[in-house]
Amino acid sequence: MRIAVTGHEGQVARSLAERASTRDRVVVITVGRPLLDLTRPETIMPALASVQPDIVVSAAAFTAVDQSEDEPDIAYAINEGGARAVAEAAANLGIPVIHLSTDYVFDGRSERPYTEDDLPAPQSVYGASKLAGENAVAEANPRHLILRTAWVYSPFGQNFVKTMLRLASERGEISVVADQCGNPTSALDIADAILHVANALGRERPEPWGIYNVAGAGVTNWADLARHVLSASREHGGPYAQVLDIATSQYPTKARRPASSRLATDKITSSFGWSAPEWRASVRAVVHRLVVRP
Repeated sequence: MRIAVTGHEGQVARSLAERASTRDRVVVITVGRPLLDLTRPETIMPALASVQPDIVVSAAAFTAVDQSEDEPDIAYAINEGGARAVAEAAANLGIPVIHLSTDYVFDGRSERPYTEDDLPAPQSVYGASKLAGENAVAEANPRHLILRTAWVYSPFGQNFVKTMLRLASERGEISVVADQCGNPTSALDIADAILHVANALGRERPEPWGIYNVAGAGVTNWADLARHVLSASREHGGPYAQVLDIATSQYPTKARRPASSRLATDKITSSFGWSAPEWRASVRAVVHRLVVRP
């Protein structure tokens, strides 16, 4: 099975390349700029066709949440227009597309975890552009899986876990928001889910196209996530700092974040038989890699 992934440097793209390297009969080819540029839709079909994939993973996106408030045209050009072009290219190649989306499509006011059937209500340009991308993908390619995920971290790129480790090496106390909750999700676990689902799509079975939540098992808040990261770091001889709880109002940002973006993952488990590991275990595994063998 040949899987084309949009983007070279993204957390999921790099995680997919790493996970696929340990599996037989799976080849992941990442395709990014300048060959494939989401702001230049005319580049997308030739780039993907050159790979001759069996499936396309639409992973690249404009993920700068606060910057999106200042540059909405760019956010929509990439997250909606680029996503549509990738899905259209996959449709023209006669293959499915797996598109990554976000918990930011919700307003964060639910008292229970969000299911795939809940009505989106994004509160930021980033969330709205990603929702527009979901709709564009669904319109462009009927053979689509849209995977909504949340609070993504990994050994790669820039993310919350790496930021906490860096700050702990610079200071003794870190103030972290404690009134936003969600599911920390390792990009390595997302990669495992994608490979599992992609393999299942090759079997003779009714194809359950549509939207699925893919997120780490269990819920926490940002401050407690930081504490777990730094506790694991200290155990491995890495940097440590005290975490001070603060409210969202004490850490203003341009883009509004969901107060509760918990995602229910029962659907992907029942449809594909895949479940994410408990979030603490996945965090510890990533911290171990970053501290012990950076």
